[in-house]
Amino acid sequence: QAHLVESGGGLVQPGGSLRLSCAASGSISSINAMAWYRQAPGKQRELVTRITSAGNTNYADSVKGRFTISRDNAKNTVYLQMNSLKPEDTAVYYCNVDLVLMEDIWTSRNYWGQGTQVTVSS
Repeated sequence: QAHLVESGGGLVQPGGSLRLSCAASGSISSINAMAWYRQAPGKQRELVTRITSAGNTNYADSVKGRFTISRDNAKNTVYLQMNSLKPEDTAVYYCNVDLVLMEDIWTSRNYWGQGTQVTVSS
């Protein structure tokens, strides 16, 4: 089994910055794509950004130029640096990881983090 633990959310003023982290632990053989989603009140969960094992990234138009995703493969951790935050960025942020467990190297499994609240308000 594997587990994802997120950290770094909180309250920030418009224009401020936050950095989210998501660490994967467990009997992990390899990690493929890692991503961040968010869900605002009354809205559907949406993809914010994604990074492949090769380091290729894509971003939602609403966060391009402000958010940066990165990963540390040695630590099985994905980060989301969020700059120039806006009130409309307020949401619960979830990490999502595709990985392979040591006990079943033929199956790619998808895991979600527990979510961390980001609130942008003055």
